Amino acid sequence: MSIEPSSQFAKPRLDVRALLGLYDPADTTDWAPIRAAQLNAGGQLALFLLGANVVGAMLVALVLEPVAPLWALASWGSVVAAVAASITFRRLAARQRTAQTATLRDVRDTVLEGIALAAVWSVPPLAFGIRSDVTIAFGLWIIVSLLMTASAVAMAALPLATLVFLGILGSAVSIMLFFVGGPLMASTALLFTTLLMIGCFMRGKALVVIRAGEIALSERDETVSLLLREFEDHSADWLWETDANRRIVRASPRFAHSVGLDPLAVNGMPFLQVLAGPTWEAGNFSAALRTLAAKLKSREGFRDLLLPVEVNGKEHWWEIAANPRFDERGVFVGFRGVGSDVTEQRVSADKINRMARYDTLTGLPNRLLINEALAQAMVDADKWGSRCAFMMIDLDRFKAVNDTLGHQIGDRLLGRVSERLGQLMTDNEVIGRLGGDEFAVVIRDASDTARVEKLAQTIIDALSHPYDLDQHTLYVGASVGVATGPRDGRTAEMLIRSADLALYRSKDAGGGTFRSYEPQLHVDAEERRVLEMALRKAVQNNEMHLHYQPVVSADTGDLTGFEALLRWTHPVLGNISPVKFIPLAEDARLIAPIGEWVLRTACDEAARWSSPVRVAVNVSPDQLHNPAFVSVVASALANSGLPPERLELEVTESVFMREGTGATKVLERILDLGVRLSLDDFGTGYSSLGYLSRTRFSSIKIDRSFVQGASKGVPEAIAIIRAVVALAQSLGMATTAEGVETEEEHRMVQDLGCTKVQGYYFGRPLPVEEARAIANRNWNKAAAA
Repeated sequence: MSIEPSSQFAKPRLDVRALLGLYDPADTTDWAPIRAAQLNAGGQLALFLLGANVVGAMLVALVLEPVAPLWALASWGSVVAAVAASITFRRLAARQRTAQTATLRDVRDTVLEGIALAAVWSVPPLAFGIRSDVTIAFGLWIIVSLLMTASAVAMAALPLATLVFLGILGSAVSIMLFFVGGPLMASTALLFTTLLMIGCFMRGKALVVIRAGEIALSERDETVSLLLREFEDHSADWLWETDANRRIVRASPRFAHSVGLDPLAVNGMPFLQVLAGPTWEAGNFSAALRTLAAKLKSREGFRDLLLPVEVNGKEHWWEIAANPRFDERGVFVGFRGVGSDVTEQRVSADKINRMARYDTLTGLPNRLLINEALAQAMVDADKWGSRCAFMMIDLDRFKAVNDTLGHQIGDRLLGRVSERLGQLMTDNEVIGRLGGDEFAVVIRDASDTARVEKLAQTIIDALSHPYDLDQHTLYVGASVGVATGPRDGRTAEMLIRSADLALYRSKDAGGGTFRSYEPQLHVDAEERRVLEMALRKAVQNNEMHLHYQPVVSADTGDLTGFEALLRWTHPVLGNISPVKFIPLAEDARLIAPIGEWVLRTACDEAARWSSPVRVAVNVSPDQLHNPAFVSVVASALANSGLPPERLELEVTESVFMREGTGATKVLERILDLGVRLSLDDFGTGYSSLGYLSRTRFSSIKIDRSFVQGASKGVPEAIAIIRAVVALAQSLGMATTAEGVETEEEHRMVQDLGCTKVQGYYFGRPLPVEEARAIANRNWNKAAAA
């Protein structure tokens, strides 16, 4: 008798049409129990669906009461209740009728339920929602969205009915939102509907997979049961039996075929000899065979024992299980068990194991295998009292290749990089790819520090040579961070972190070099972590405040405005320099909320000054790359009552380095508000005269480094200031010299043509009270004159 499992659900792919109930596939799969499981699952939440519809109908009536007649709402609600109740009763009845099996028609009939329910629920948005205002339409959308979500949960077991319901109702809501809120809101509703439909389909598929798994498991149990009763002949599994002396008895044809012997000849042979094959005489047994021998000797049952077996010169893998047998008097009479040839599964498992530990793009070990190799290297180093090392490698300028030539070229470049790295490795090193453009090297024996450093420099030199790909000559470099264990970390995780910190130091140095871990790096990283945690709460805890530095006319010395400067006083750490926390805020993506607080606070304060002087606020590039920043500026001006012409935003040249982010458009919209713009630190960064011509700056600020250089008589600094002043005059812009600290520097920048000056000579950054007093005193003096 041949026993072949009929279930095909172990396959990873399911026929979608069969899942939806569109047709009955012509294969060995029995879909009747699966359809029954779908209907039963739908019936389990039938009452929940009824409740959701009734509650949703009442909420819709409350929302539409101002725009719809009461009789119409009552009639519609009655229809909803009737349709929902009818569906509920049908679901409960179907659950009783189809407890074990169900037909294709049973599943198809549920589509009508979905259509009916969607039709009645489409009435409010199409009949009343289109003619209502935005508030009512959005309220109706929220209620219908909740109903759709509840229905997706309750009806997901019947995916076709649910998908029809969600598609019709979602389309109706999208039509309503199109007329009320426009295409964007309609697209949002369609996206929401699509996500619900995908989630519903995946949940319905999961139900089928679970039920299919249960059926497959049941069939397998039945198959094993039949095997144990010796009703097998040619199946993939086979029985084996031994006597008390561990010799084979009653060998089945399938077992004899599996070991490559005649069924008659195999009877009476020692079971272990049959499994050992050619190694029996030499006694060179595998560890698994020795385990089996111990189990047989101790008369102990076992299962899932994996054995390598040589059959006809080829290695096979068997999985066997057995229990000892005893007669009615309790005397041991041998073993009876079942076995399977799992060679293909073993090969597949090995392949999967390799895929799990090797990078598919480069063929190098991946992060998992690298971590395992590092952990083993640290164990060996601790065992022998030696040292190991870990290198992290990050490619320089690789992102530019991806951005300009595409990921396909980038992937091929990574392959070439991997080849070069592989050629540098010996038996003492393991090279792997961590992901992206990051690689790592595990050095098992790192006792020779000079050799480790030489390898790091060799890697940098090798990767810096040009690459020829598709008529492109590409140049990338590498930065390397090195950590030595156990000195720089007692665990693999600690050593990886130390190497990562060293890599950051290498990148900060400009790349193309290597750095070894130093304890100070951890101190710096910990300080950065503590500062970042504190910075996230600084605004909320009122630890931030502003100082205001006067800006005066170079000719008359009259006050023209203040620059708002951010200060942070931590209750424990004290005053923290902006040089530390401003870059940290930019890296941690905290600069936008902090910058908004600075803008609003400065506007509120300037609005209190009697003098109509300006207040200048520094703006981060991250803020300008967000189109919503225009609304933030408009809101700050409106809430404070500050006239737009009294606000000046200072931006640096780096804002223009990221093309395509819309920063220039944001600046133009800010200028349209009446706000003035100033280009800060001109000449120290990525200067481009094109930006000056395309953006309407009101002034250019000359960096203090040029002022100090000019005061020392440096010809280049003097020439730069003159050039900037001439450029600004030709473009109708003012020039502000920063960092003026002496009378001589004041006269110098005045002679060079600067229109405004700023620095300690005219005033340090002042607390808000002192700045307010100076502003008001300046206004009183002007009024008296």
